[in-house]
Amino acid sequence: MEPEDIAIWTEKYRPHDFDEVKGQDEIVKRVEAFVKKKNMPHLLFAGPAGVGKTTLSLVIAKKLFGSQWRENFLELNASDERGIDVVRVKVKDFARTRAIGDVPFKIIYLDECDALTREAQQALRRTMENYTQTCRFILSCNYSSKIIDPIQSRCTVFRFKPLPKEDIYKIIDKIAKAEDLTIDSKTKEALYELSQGDCRRLENIMQSSAAIKEKITEDVIYSVASAAEPEEINEVLALCVKGDFSAAKNKLLDTMLNHGLAGIDVIKQVQQEIWKLKDVDSRKKLEMIKECGEAEFRMVEGSDEFIQLESLLAKFVLINSR
Repeated sequence: MEPEDIAIWTEKYRPHDFDEVKGQDEIVKRVEAFVKKKNMPHLLFAGPAGVGKTTLSLVIAKKLFGSQWRENFLELNASDERGIDVVRVKVKDFARTRAIGDVPFKIIYLDECDALTREAQQALRRTMENYTQTCRFILSCNYSSKIIDPIQSRCTVFRFKPLPKEDIYKIIDKIAKAEDLTIDSKTKEALYELSQGDCRRLENIMQSSAAIKEKITEDVIYSVASAAEPEEINEVLALCVKGDFSAAKNKLLDTMLNHGLAGIDVIKQVQQEIWKLKDVDSRKKLEMIKECGEAEFRMVEGSDEFIQLESLLAKFVLINSR
């Protein structure tokens, strides 16, 4: 069996060049300009998971250093080792030596920086100052607000966004062609809804679905992604609007058990489907959304999810009975 056959698709289809990176056109343009000049400031990539932060960092390294990129590129995941010593020891050891080749600096890529403690971030800030001659830092995080201001002011900040529908469709088409898959337009729409612009999630769902059959349908996708089909959630909400609490509760319980869903997953889907309700006025929809937020908070704090979901459905029935 070829290594390609057993490769995880998120790696197999990871872009290797700037023009392959989808959904972040302005960021790619500016970063490519830095690489052409063979000089760049420290960078801070902020944005949700699966939108190209690590990929773009690897492309920068490959374009700057060519075949010697591995020797000049250190990748650390801050969520593995979050302490002050890691920053002091590993980063300093790598930063002390000069780059190999004709590029004047090495690159240190620090992933999930928002997981670093504030003390470690303070240590990192000093390291960034001391080794500017030999190193450039690329920091990656989900929330830039969790990065201390002194580090933000030392970096050029790029804010990544979820991939738009047309770019997700291009990726689906590319993978479908390469893997001989059949995917119709409704299934593409479902893939976009489930991935929410997260390319990594998209590719994982597609790989899992392709393992079941080559003609990928909506049913396969929803079963693989452990998500309820929108029609099922819609049916639960329609029963609440009619005031039939008992039927709504039973339908939701069946849906959760059939798909093996957690309460948090259900809340997110319910919240999306509320906006699609046709015969409910906007004020009632807003009240329903507010209740979703309350239930989600309680679940995160550790409340029993079935009780919270029953309470949520009861509130929906009361809101719509006025």
